Amino acid sequence: MEMPGERNKHAWRSEILAQREGVTAGAHAAEAAALAETVGELEVSEWVCAYVPVRGEPGSTALLDALCDAGARVLLPITGPPGPLEWAEYTGENDLRPARWGLLEPNGPVLPTETIARAGLILIPALAVDRRGVRLGRGAGHYDRTLGAARTDARLVAVVRDDELVDQLPEEPHDLRMGWVLTPRGGLQRLGTDHVAE
Repeated sequence: MEMPGERNKHAWRSEILAQREGVTAGAHAAEAAALAETVGELEVSEWVCAYVPVRGEPGSTALLDALCDAGARVLLPITGPPGPLEWAEYTGENDLRPARWGLLEPNGPVLPTETIARAGLILIPALAVDRRGVRLGRGAGHYDRTLGAARTDARLVAVVRDDELVDQLPEEPHDLRMGWVLTPRGGLQRLGTDHVAE
């Protein structure tokens, strides 16, 4: 039986995915350039976990290249059966291959889930995030099953469009809150309970 909160998540997902479909190519390119510029200015750790934006997600491989140019080695997720993500190192756009669900993944050696513990910065795809740090994903649960292996001091950063940073999303007990959000116009912003509107 579907819980009321889960129906609410489905409604959020439907609305945001519909909005993303309406984003013009020019607007998407401008947002991707802004995100790449912001991450290029961040103080990055030796290892960063990120992802290749697809299906209307904000950003592009320029964001990954900016991280590399800033001195980071970038790990990207490898999706398999339901469960934790595995990883592979990003070595350039030309070394990406098509994968399930329309994703792009590195064609290099696959590394275990625990490799995420190398990363001090983890960029995480999201449909929305609220000011408390509650993230709305696509519902497969890959990141929920993976982030427990991350370092306790790692910066967990949800990457969304500016209007996808909202006041409050439905939250479930297994949801792991994000500490930061990255948006094209807002840049990198800290999240937390003190930011919730009264």
